[in-house]
Order: sequence, then C-alpha cells, then structure tokens
Amino acid sequence: MLQLQNTDQTWLHEVIAKITNKMDLVSERSRNKIPYTVVNGVHDDRSVDNPSCLDADGICWWTNGFWGGILWLMHHETGNEKYQEIAKISEDKLDECFQQYNGLHHDVGFMWLPTSVANYKVTGNQKSKTRALHAANLLAGRFNLAGRFIRAWNDLDEGDTRGWAIVDCMFNIPLLYWASEETGDPRFKQIAMAHADTAMTAFVRPDGSVNHIVEFDPFYGGVVKTYGGQGYEDGSSWTRGQTWALYGFMMSYIHTGKEEYMHTAKRIAHYFMANIPENGVIPIDFRQPKEPAYEDSTAAAIAACGLIEIAKAVGQNEQAVYLNTALKLLRTLDESRSDWSAETDNILINGSAAYHNPNRHTAIIYGDYYFIEAIFKLKGNDLYLW
Repeated sequence: MLQLQNTDQTWLHEVIAKITNKMDLVSERSRNKIPYTVVNGVHDDRSVDNPSCLDADGICWWTNGFWGGILWLMHHETGNEKYQEIAKISEDKLDECFQQYNGLHHDVGFMWLPTSVANYKVTGNQKSKTRALHAANLLAGRFNLAGRFIRAWNDLDEGDTRGWAIVDCMFNIPLLYWASEETGDPRFKQIAMAHADTAMTAFVRPDGSVNHIVEFDPFYGGVVKTYGGQGYEDGSSWTRGQTWALYGFMMSYIHTGKEEYMHTAKRIAHYFMANIPENGVIPIDFRQPKEPAYEDSTAAAIAACGLIEIAKAVGQNEQAVYLNTALKLLRTLDESRSDWSAETDNILINGSAAYHNPNRHTAIIYGDYYFIEAIFKLKGNDLYLW
C-alpha cells in the first residue's frame, strides 16, 4: 500500500477533481474522434484522416488506443456510463485496421489493450475479447525465432527493417501475457518472455540507460547495430525510451513474477532518477545539448506510472524513494505543464514525439493518458489496463 503524506493526499484529491471536471467536457466534445494531438486547442481525429490504413497517420496510427483508455479510466473512477459508451465508439472504428496488413505493426498492444481488453475486463464483452485475441495473434506472428525478438515495423520509409526491434515493444507484450492468461495457451507468454529476455541484454546498457532501436540479424540472430531513433543520437538516452523500459519491465514482472524483470526496472529507474533536473522537467534526451532546452512531458508521466508500480512492489523501507520521485514529476506536470482550462481538449503541454521532429512541445494523447493513469494509481483504486 502506498503511504502518502496528508499534503500529498490533499493535492491528489484536487488534481482528481480537475481531471474529472475537464474530462466531463472533453469527452463530449471528442465523442466521435480518435485524437492524437490538438489543433488550436481542439482534438484532431485520426479515425478520418486516412481510413484506408495504408498510411501510418490514419486509423492504424499506433496511439489510437489511448483515447479509449482514458475513457475506461474515467468510467472506473466516476462510474459514469457515458464514458463506457464513448469508449466503444473508438473501439468499433479500430475494426477497420484488421482489414489491412501494411498498416499494422507491433503496436497492436498499445491499440487494443486500452480498448478491447479494457472493455472485456469491465463488461465481459465477447466481441472485444475476440478483437484482442486477434491482435495478440498478429503480435505473436511478428516473433523472430532466430533472434528471439518481436519485429517492430513493416518496411515503409525506413527501408529493410526485418531485423529491427524497439524498446517501445515492452508495452505491447502485455497483450501476449493477457492472451495466455485468458486462453490458457502458454505460447503467447513464452513469446513475450523471450522478447523481454532479449531486451534485457540488447536494449538495457550497464548503467541503466537504454537503446531505442536495435537491429538484429533476422536470419541468424545477434545484434547488428543500434540506432538513436527518436532520441538525440545513437548512444544517447531518449527519455521516453527510458520510461518504456522502466514501466515495461515492471509490466512483465507483474504478469510473470520473474524477479529479474523487476531488478531491471529498478536499474533503469535509478538511472532515470539520477538524471532528473532539479526543476523536475524532463528533457527529450538526457544526453542532448543543454540548449535548446527541448522537453517531453509525456516521458515524465510514463515514468511516474512505472515508479509507482515499483513503489507498490517493494517493501515499506524502500518505497519512499520511488514514490517521492513520482510525486515530484506529477506535481511538476500539474503545476507547470498542464492546461486546466475548460476550452481546450488537452491536459498536458510540451510533449515531444522525437528530438529531431520539428513538432515539439505540443499536446500528445498518451501524455494525458499516462498522467491520468498515474494520478489514479496514487489513489490506489486504478483500473490496470496493461
């Protein structure tokens, strides 16, 4: 059980009230959308941008499950049935993705865990179960036996990516754990653990920093090279990648009980904590130049979720270091990186998808999702979707 000080409890209740008030309005305005970001404070809609799924910016965009996830979190917190009703709209729209092959990559976990698995867990909806199992089979089919990794992307502009895996996949493999738990078939869990075991050695460096992209030989296995990906450069430390690994290994620990996964998560967490600036604002990359001071609020929110899960798993004597760091990150987001106005659709500001992407310091849907998830985790009655 998390031990929060009275002042933290007071702050927590205030933030939950702000989230509840804002999402009551935003959910209605964005009822028929699948948002990724905002344009002039208004959610965009990935469900209509490119319905053919052949372009990654359309309905098959990897973040398209987070809006549904926010709604299921809100339903769990408030009991308001409207959130369940709106969540099902985006879940239904995602069915279009199954008609295409090139549009889907390894990110089916991000897409169907917060939507169909959430729906099935809460309501027992059999159609949602079928959707999620279909997605799990697609993910399992991307497993490379020689290298013991799950392939990330299909060949698009990246060229030949047959041997590419990325650290983000630690958030997709919980779909495989769920599939084994649901069906009793161990194959899904075996694939998930094989990938996680590979990630421990190929992605996580001795100091606790992580690679974003690792290229394996797709025919014989073994690491060919690494890439900087969405970070500053090869060998640097993309902060959101750190959080995919930090929280991701805790997800594998939660599903398997394998202590090595929690030890890995803690090692990554200590590297992350050691590099947090005094002001609590997380840069895009811990090894980027000091100027310009690019930041990524989404990395702070994801890190907070992972740190809270570590705090819940360790003993009382060890809990405070992880919990207090999570609180620092979340308080910084609330006080200086949030837009609580009723007129705008986003909560977090200053999210950045990648260091070299010019669209920095904007709203990104997964920032809002993980911020809300972390806040509800602190309350101790959260709906765990991973």
